[in-house]
Amino acid sequence: MLERILCVEDDPDIQAVVRLALETLGGFTLTLCSSGTEALEAVETFTPEMILLDVMMPGMDGPNTLAALRQKPALAQVPVAFMTARVQPEEVSRYLSLGACGVIAKPFDPMALPHQVKSLWHGAAP
Repeated sequence: MLERILCVEDDPDIQAVVRLALETLGGFTLTLCSSGTEALEAVETFTPEMILLDVMMPGMDGPNTLAALRQKPALAQVPVAFMTARVQPEEVSRYLSLGACGVIAKPFDPMALPHQVKSLWHGAAP
């Protein structure tokens, strides 16, 4: 059962909505990071069962963060979903080709987010 989620998102407003949706409504344990670098530090002490990753962030963007996270053996098989406003078919295809299990379009419905996350996780679980 999915319990621990790492969310990497640089926008504080979106972080607040994700926290409300996933902790309060979804009952998940959530660790929020504002950057790819911060996420790489957080996973040293928090092992997520799923990762939600913003695509466009200053410094290390989502695809580069995903590549860095995949270098860690404990995270090699953890499902990752990108959260982005860039959801044209060719962009979604690119994210999937990078190893994402899916894409959550921004803006997202906070009430539906826990269900979306669970659906993506179940679809990615072996």
